Amino acid sequence: MTAERAIRTARELADAGLVGREQEEAISRVASRYAVAISPTIARLVDRDDPNDPIARQFVPDMAELTLMPEERADPIGDGAHSPVAGIVHRYPDRVLLKAVHVCPVYCRFCFRREMVGPEGLGTLTPAELDAALAYIAGRPEIWEVILTGGDPLVLSPRRLGDIMVRLAEIDHVKVVRFHTRVPVVEPDRVDAGLIAALKSSGKATYVALHANHPRELTAEARAAAARLIDAGIVMVSQSVLLKGVNDDPDVLAALMRAFVETRIKPYYLHHPDLAPGTGHFRLSIEEGQALVASLRGRVSGLCQPAYILDIPGGHGKAVVSAGAIEAEGGGCYTVTDFRGNRHDYPPKG
Repeated sequence: MTAERAIRTARELADAGLVGREQEEAISRVASRYAVAISPTIARLVDRDDPNDPIARQFVPDMAELTLMPEERADPIGDGAHSPVAGIVHRYPDRVLLKAVHVCPVYCRFCFRREMVGPEGLGTLTPAELDAALAYIAGRPEIWEVILTGGDPLVLSPRRLGDIMVRLAEIDHVKVVRFHTRVPVVEPDRVDAGLIAALKSSGKATYVALHANHPRELTAEARAAAARLIDAGIVMVSQSVLLKGVNDDPDVLAALMRAFVETRIKPYYLHHPDLAPGTGHFRLSIEEGQALVASLRGRVSGLCQPAYILDIPGGHGKAVVSAGAIEAEGGGCYTVTDFRGNRHDYPPKG
């Protein structure tokens, strides 16, 4: 039997019934601009009878992606401004991002790194670049946590992941290693004994942050993959993006957070959507987001409460979207205070 492959082209999307034949040419234009990949697991999860299916909305290309808004940015959270060497983002004093790979098993249509990821993106670090990135970490004793992201770091083979973890084990001041991934949801079979052994091979405290945005993503297979990680001693937290047409409903949001907790995953971050190119059709207003998050209070357990955060454009870090951190200025603009106490316009002016 031929192994199932990810869906990557407009023709394959039409063959799978995910778009109409009449849409192929238009969708090809989107696919030529932004990477497309839908894993077999996700393709089976899409309800083809629902034109507003929240799973399809996250992964199936849409012509709306070619509509650009003036406030959108190729690097909306300012990774580049804090990248001293290839693969490293050092925005906060005690932690760094290590982006060893810039490919994913699926490509979210709202991705804030959509200009960097995919077959035509920044690719995988070369051995020399990885050496330089690890040397940067080793040379800075203030770095307490290393966060592997990308791309999706769990697309790397267990051998390559294990090599990175063993090398991090040699850096005494690094105490925590965190992975940001969609793999347990989109390719749950990849979470096997070899992968788990690789994640644990540093001997450091190891965390996995799982990205999911709708309760239907937490299938029995995804929950079993998470259980394999958790039972092996790996702590799991969640990250989600608040998305119009996906989870902008109090009942859906509550069900998602409950599903995480039932799976022994602590709700961690709920992101306000970033100002990535061609993603305006996913964005809610700040007030809509605040109202949705407020609706969780009293509706669900305290275990189910994520932090609602905004990444301040320009690389200024995250702010909790509360009355103290963000203030309306009129005309659809806000002032956001970063973790250093500096104030910034949102959306940025100019």
